[in-house]
Amino acid sequence: MKLVEKSRTPSLLQTLQLIAQPTKFLEDCATKYGDTFTVRVLGLKSPPVVFFSHPQAISDCFAVPAHKLDFKKATYVFKPLFGENSIVLQEARSHYRQRQLLLPAFHGDRMKSYGKIICQITEECTKSWTENSSYSIHKVMSDITLQIILQVVFGISPGVRYQQLQEKLSSLLENVTKPWYSSLFFVPWLQQDLGTWSPWGNYLKKREQIDKLIYAEIYERRLQNDVTRTDILSLLMSAHDENGEQMTDEELRDQLVSLLLLGYETTSGVLAWAFYLIHSHLEVKNQLMQELSSLDDYTPEAISQLPYLTAVCQETLRIYPIALICTPRMVKDSVEIMGSKFEPGTVLVPSIYLAHRRAETYPEPEKFQPERFLNQKFSPYEYLPFGGGYRGCIGAAFSMYEMKLVLATILSQFQLALTDNRPVHPVRRGITIVPRGGVQMVVTEKAKVKS
Repeated sequence: MKLVEKSRTPSLLQTLQLIAQPTKFLEDCATKYGDTFTVRVLGLKSPPVVFFSHPQAISDCFAVPAHKLDFKKATYVFKPLFGENSIVLQEARSHYRQRQLLLPAFHGDRMKSYGKIICQITEECTKSWTENSSYSIHKVMSDITLQIILQVVFGISPGVRYQQLQEKLSSLLENVTKPWYSSLFFVPWLQQDLGTWSPWGNYLKKREQIDKLIYAEIYERRLQNDVTRTDILSLLMSAHDENGEQMTDEELRDQLVSLLLLGYETTSGVLAWAFYLIHSHLEVKNQLMQELSSLDDYTPEAISQLPYLTAVCQETLRIYPIALICTPRMVKDSVEIMGSKFEPGTVLVPSIYLAHRRAETYPEPEKFQPERFLNQKFSPYEYLPFGGGYRGCIGAAFSMYEMKLVLATILSQFQLALTDNRPVHPVRRGITIVPRGGVQMVVTEKAKVKS
């Protein structure tokens, strides 16, 4: 196994490269060192961080028993964002308990009740669009996904608190997705509260304001005790674990914030990529529009079953996955991955981005070819846009459902075109990568497909 020598590239420089240009950093390392390489990018103590992209290595990573790994130490950068009760930071039985409480809200018939809301929000956010007017698709997708989270996840109806949360969350999310601001979470000694004028003090103040609104909503919801509600917060409040216990207010708050941060910029970013890729590949656009036009039953469930639309979403997520990496995991007891032994203190990171760009798995990996997913089924170690194993994203099915409905709703009502045909390059925002420039598009015609 080849290693990146610390003496060649200082830890701080590697950290800055990963923060500023993560895709280039990963690609350069993979080109130079192969499927497995070691870097040091987690602050001053800088444990060795090993990235994997070979399917067998990823399979081995997912198979390592939880008791041999420390997830909390490997994900400490998320604690100020998500809260210490977040499922992302939990281990062993605590993680299993929270996963069992959360999963039912994202599967089965629950999904059907969310479909109409997703379509309605999308229509509402685009109802003012006019022909020959241009829009930043990424900005519109951000508005749509935030409102979906507020209504479907938080279960808050438009009103005073809804407006306050929307404004404060938008402001906070805009900050934490900036590379220089998000650097605060990677470097603990920068986390100094010097008042609201300081970056960290400003973050803590905004977080406190948002928390007050969330706890007020939880308090009112507990008083109402409305068992007919189907939003995710209500489902989580009524859920019981195997011991009959429910989530505390603090647990609810941390899960809501985690779902928000993991589902907001990620989904809006991949939707922006989808609009760009569809409209920069005429044959893909034509085939997709033909499929949408041929649909008789224009319901959320029928839309979600469309094979080519599904393949378009899958291929978009292959090229620009929601996250670049799976959940990092620190070794507690020695483990073996694809014939190599890793000692305690090593951080293991399956790389989604690099796995999706292996030419051995995906011929001409840079090309956007939805047909890949019509002609072949990939293993969960070759295609893993939402991670995998027992730490895979609980909202994966919901995210795919949301993506398909938003795309179909807009494409069925508007004919769009890119305002600039030059290639769009990725730029980091928070934990994901988005199209630089926001993907500017113009409405050339309305009501393209009858809905």
